[in-house]
Amino acid sequence: MTYHIRKAGPLDARALSELLNEIIDVGGTTAYMHHFTAHDLAQKMQVPHSTWLLAEDDTGRVMGFQWIEPHPDLPHDVVDIASFVRIGGTGLGVGSQLFQATCKAAKDIGYRAIDAIIRADNAGGLAYYQSRGFETLKVIKDAELDDGTRVDKIWKRYDLR
Repeated sequence: MTYHIRKAGPLDARALSELLNEIIDVGGTTAYMHHFTAHDLAQKMQVPHSTWLLAEDDTGRVMGFQWIEPHPDLPHDVVDIASFVRIGGTGLGVGSQLFQATCKAAKDIGYRAIDAIIRADNAGGLAYYQSRGFETLKVIKDAELDDGTRVDKIWKRYDLR
């Protein structure tokens, strides 16, 4: 299936927060443990040198979204990525189409690489980033999530060159 990929903006924040909060409620695949409001995401979209993209189906329903943004622990030419696909929507090409557009956006901004930090217990997320060509940089042992949960995380990088 082909999805319509476009930049997300503040008017999309409600739909994105609803999708993300469903994922948080299921648990186990994101490091985020607390719900986001539409206002929270609209504010996050304002981070300089970031890009937010979403995938819609033919009815306009948001099926997934990705954002890239600078991170203080990364070099200036490397960006951090976050990816979310609607519950029940994995394996349908949403993530693949988003990633193609995200890579183009990252190159256009001038980034040389994209980093992803994935929970070690998130088998689907690890498989997704591995299938895109991300390579493991390191393992972060016993990382604390914002609710106190402790998990290992895998830090991966994708070279845009």
